[in-house]
Amino acid sequence: QVQLVESGGGLVRAGGSLRLSCAASGRTFSSGAMGWFRQAPGKEREFVATISWSGGSTSYVDSVKGRFTISRDNAKNTVYLQMNSLEPADTAVYYCARGTTSSALRIGAVGSWGQGTQVTVSS
Repeated sequence: QVQLVESGGGLVRAGGSLRLSCAASGRTFSSGAMGWFRQAPGKEREFVATISWSGGSTSYVDSVKGRFTISRDNAKNTVYLQMNSLEPADTAVYYCARGTTSSALRIGAVGSWGQGTQVTVSS
């Protein structure tokens, strides 16, 4: 089992930036795909971005393409989500997740979840 701890959330004005981090411990970090999901108040949790175990392949939900960038540092057992040009619609609790593959993560097949970090974007 992999333990995941997110950090970096906060309050930011529209157009601003935040960088989320997810530190992993436990089973071998580099052997799994990693991803970010988010859940806004009153809405279901949705996929945001995934990255393959090597970091060579990434995918994003359409609403964040061109604004968000997912990356990972296997030496530090950490995955990041750089969020630029933030919009009020990005307000949500952001969750880090680990899965066997990026394809599995995109359909919600998650092996481990973090506890979440709040991102609030004011207009």
